[in-house]
Amino acid sequence: MYRTLRVCSNSGAYEALPEGHPSIDLRRARRRLEEAGVAVVDARVMLIAALEVEVTIARTGRLLFKTRDLAEAERCLARLQGLLDLDAPPSGADSASRTARESRPRGAG
Repeated sequence: MYRTLRVCSNSGAYEALPEGHPSIDLRRARRRLEEAGVAVVDARVMLIAALEVEVTIARTGRLLFKTRDLAEAERCLARLQGLLDLDAPPSGADSASRTARESRPRGAG
């Protein structure tokens, strides 16, 4: 479902975009997260989960990890995949790192 993480346009977070047009059942996701002891704010059209970093979970499947640390975002994505039964990405950190580098504005990092 998720191939890579990429830097958001403001470079303050990483986002994971699903392939295709999946949707996440937010009620089910909230229940699973809370059962795992994760604090969740339900904003009806999205959830905000307090993992190692704050994660916004959209009904459309988009995940936004509020961190500038790629490794931390990858750990949170892996944890969410386990908690919410999301499909794992077929490629590993190399692909995510490559995407993050390619998404940076020219002259950055």
